[in-house]
Amino acid sequence: MGHGALILVVGPSGAGKDTLIEAARTQLAADPRFVFPRRTVTRAAIAALEDHDSIDPNEFRRQKLRGAYALDWEAHGLNYGVPAAIDAALVAGRIVVVNTSRKVIERAFEKYPDCRVLLVTADPHTRAARLAGRGRESESDVAARLAHEGAPLPVGVTATIIDNSGALADGIAAFVGALGTVAG
Repeated sequence: MGHGALILVVGPSGAGKDTLIEAARTQLAADPRFVFPRRTVTRAAIAALEDHDSIDPNEFRRQKLRGAYALDWEAHGLNYGVPAAIDAALVAGRIVVVNTSRKVIERAFEKYPDCRVLLVTADPHTRAARLAGRGRESESDVAARLAHEGAPLPVGVTATIIDNSGALADGIAAFVGALGTVAG
């Protein structure tokens, strides 16, 4: 690949990954170095809560076979894909910021050795309130998500940690600051 950078944004459900990514997209809209591709997910998107393209599971499989995804994974019974168009952005030297899963980090580093990881965290109480506020999961589903912190990072992979437990402005400032460090 070229001289761009792939930024994998990971963290447990309810940590606020989509919120921070959307805020960064807005703040960095005038900076052509940054690209924020939309994931494809086999679940209908709730526009106010998440930013992805929805797709039927069968169509997802067909698209995957056609090479539509640079990276893909399964989590919580859903399929997720990052569009293959990120390759052209990376070759062009752009910084690609995408919400992913820890499950895909190892494959991402194999394909994009210079990628970086931002780990967004939030305390369990904050996450519980956010997950309940989505209104798309039962109380037991929320409890299951809270119990699942995610797999550890692969050996040798370090992450910049963004604590998004406090004021949203603080989380956004830390996230955009971390992206600025990558951009140099």
